[in-house]
Amino acid sequence: MAKRDTVLVIGGGVIGVCSAWYLAEQGREVVLLDKGELCSGASYGNAGFILPSHSVPLASPGALGSGLRWMFDPESPFYIKPRMNLELLSWLWRFTRSCNESSVRRAVPLLRDLQRASLRLYEGFAARAELAFGFERKGMLMLYRTPQGYEGGIREARLLGEYGIEFRTLDNSGVREMEPQILPEVVGGVYYAEDAHLDPRGFVTNLARLAGEKGVDLRPQTEVLWIEADGNRISHVRTTRGDFQPDEVVLAGGAWSPTLAGNLDLSLPIQAAKGYSITVKRPPLCPTIPMLLGETRVAVTPLGDRLRLAGTLELAGLDLSINRRRVEAILKGARAFLGGLVDVDLIEIWRGLRPCTPDGLPILGRTQRYENLLVASGHAMIGQSLGPITGKLISQIVCRQEPEVDLTPLRVERFAQEQ
Repeated sequence: MAKRDTVLVIGGGVIGVCSAWYLAEQGREVVLLDKGELCSGASYGNAGFILPSHSVPLASPGALGSGLRWMFDPESPFYIKPRMNLELLSWLWRFTRSCNESSVRRAVPLLRDLQRASLRLYEGFAARAELAFGFERKGMLMLYRTPQGYEGGIREARLLGEYGIEFRTLDNSGVREMEPQILPEVVGGVYYAEDAHLDPRGFVTNLARLAGEKGVDLRPQTEVLWIEADGNRISHVRTTRGDFQPDEVVLAGGAWSPTLAGNLDLSLPIQAAKGYSITVKRPPLCPTIPMLLGETRVAVTPLGDRLRLAGTLELAGLDLSINRRRVEAILKGARAFLGGLVDVDLIEIWRGLRPCTPDGLPILGRTQRYENLLVASGHAMIGQSLGPITGKLISQIVCRQEPEVDLTPLRVERFAQEQ
C-alpha cells in the first residue's frame, strides 16, 4: 500500500483541504488523510467569519488584561482549566511575553495582507456555480454595552485604521438603524465593511468534493499513528489503514499537530482552545449582518435559515467534553445584546478545538530539520478566514515557487530559538 512521489496532507479541515486543492491545481499527486470524517473538527461549526478587521493577533495587551480577569471564571469568554502542565505554563509565559504593542504592530500588517488575500480567493471560489457555501460580504458589526468597552473598540479600530482597515463608528441609534433588534442598552458599535462570512462546513465539504474530482485521494477515517524520519527526511507515515512513503508531508492537524509530530523533535507550542457554537433555526427577529458582541465575545452569524452563536476560548487540553455552563453563557451573552432570542429553536450544540500559538501567529512553512516536512497549523480563531491563502502558500512552497507573502515571521523554528 506504499505510495511514492506524492504529497501527503495530514488533516481534513479547512487548512488541509485548501492545501490539497491548490497542490492538485499545480498538478501534484495528493493524498489527504483525516482520523475522522473530513471537516469534522474546528472547521465544522465555527462562526464562518472572514475578517480583515481581525488583524490584531490573539496575543495583545488587551487580551492579556481581559484574560487575567476572566481566566478562572468557568463562564467567562476566556477560561483556563486549572492543572499543572509544563507545556501550558511555558505557553502562558510565552503568550505573556508576546502581549505588547511592538509585537502587535509587527503582526497587524502581515495578518491584514493574509486576510485580504484569503478574502480574494474566497470571492473566486464563490463565483464558481458548483461551489455553493453561503458566501456573503455584508461586513462585521462590533457591539458594546458599556462605555469602557466601546472606547476600547474604537481604540482598536483606530489602530487598524493606521494600517488601512476602514471602519465606521456608530452610536446607539446608528447600530439600531442597521439592526433594529439590537437592545437599547447597547451604547454603540464599530462597523467594518470589508469583512465577509460563509457556511464553513459547506465550504470545506464542497471544496473537498471538487478536490476529489480533480484527483486528490481522500482518505477519511485514516488515523496517523506515528511519523518516522530517516536522517533529514520523513520516510514513513504509519496509519491505521496502511503505511505511506510520501515525497512531501504537510502537517495540517490543527490542535493535534504537536501530538502528531511528537517524535520528530520539533517545537510546536500549540495549545488547544475549545470553542462552542449553538446553531438555531432562524428566529423571527434575526440579524442580517454578522456581529461580534464586545463584552461577551459572542459571534453571531446569519446562515440562511439558521442562526449561529459562537464563542469562548477554553484552554483545557485535548478535551472535547461539553460544559453546559459555557453553552448557557453564550446564550446569555447573546441575549444581553439582541432581542428575539428568548426561546431559541435548537438545531445543534457543537464544540471544537482551535490551535493557538503563544504569539498569535500561525506556523507556516518548511521545517529546517526535515527537508520534506511542512507545517500549516496554529491559526487560532482565524483558521477559516486564512484557509485559502494558507493552502495556496503551501502549494507554492512545495512546488519551489516564491511565496507571495514573506513567511519569515511564521517560520516553524521561531519558537525553538527562544529556548
